[in-house]
Amino acid sequence: MAGVAGAATLDDVKAKGFLQCGVHTGLAGFSQPDNAGEWSGMDVDYCRAVATAIFNDPKAVKFTPLSPAERFEALKNGEVDMLSRTTTWTMDRDTTYGLVFAGVNYYDGQGFLVRKSLGVTSALELTGASVCTQTGTTTELNLADYFKANNMTYNPVVFEKQAEVTAAYDSGRCDAYTTDASGLYSTRLSLTNPDDHVVLPEIISKEPLGPLVRQGDFQWFGLVKWVHYALLNAEELGVTQANVDQMKTSENPDIRRLLGAEGEFGSGIGLSNDWAANIVKSVGNYGEIFDRNVGAGSPLQIARGLNALWTKGGIQYAPPIR
Repeated sequence: MAGVAGAATLDDVKAKGFLQCGVHTGLAGFSQPDNAGEWSGMDVDYCRAVATAIFNDPKAVKFTPLSPAERFEALKNGEVDMLSRTTTWTMDRDTTYGLVFAGVNYYDGQGFLVRKSLGVTSALELTGASVCTQTGTTTELNLADYFKANNMTYNPVVFEKQAEVTAAYDSGRCDAYTTDASGLYSTRLSLTNPDDHVVLPEIISKEPLGPLVRQGDFQWFGLVKWVHYALLNAEELGVTQANVDQMKTSENPDIRRLLGAEGEFGSGIGLSNDWAANIVKSVGNYGEIFDRNVGAGSPLQIARGLNALWTKGGIQYAPPIR
């Protein structure tokens, strides 16, 4: 069974001919299906990147939409091969769930969305407010901690499904909506009158989001982890979807190792040496994935912030391929 510790997940994935990837049920910019059932988003592109690394085909992936309550068990029992679903890396999840995080593809933090008509400019003015949130998440726990730490009262209005939370807030059932700030920008776009709402300035938590795999299969863990690092290294080295073929002839040894023109860096994770070149050609580098899904090239218009490369004032940083 795929879920057994020590199982060769890569062999299982190759045998069935596709990657099964757990994603959000629908969050603009991260994972969302269109009317034709075609998935897009930053987390979706990470699934496609892993599929490309294995099969040189970004379409060799099937998506399983999962709620917060479903996501961890689906990965543990082998229903999905990896989870790429705006999931926060915490100690408890990393040490007691039988799962392991393969990196941080989005540094986030929890915030609050309110109607402009409410007349508040700070989350510290929300005492006594009703707050919509999703149950089974770190968001729910952070909300309680924040109000307790600031000696404030609130009325939690909780739902299991993202769509239910959004609908409740949009219909006026609560004064505020709280989730990761990235999710707030996404949610605001789906509201009846997006311009009537504002994200408050406070960030009340650390929410490092990233892909997860099961513990006990170090090769698979290494593969997913290094797909993430390859995307970051590609951006840092200036390797893009448009120039990747040209860059294969570069004299820069870092670029040559990344793209498989030098060394045997694919063999250690069970891949061909051009695995990273194939990824960048299919989905782009990290910056390209960020920009088209959540950044300047997307409706969300989220600034890179902490997710900029370490060379550009952010904290995204990848070990070298060498």
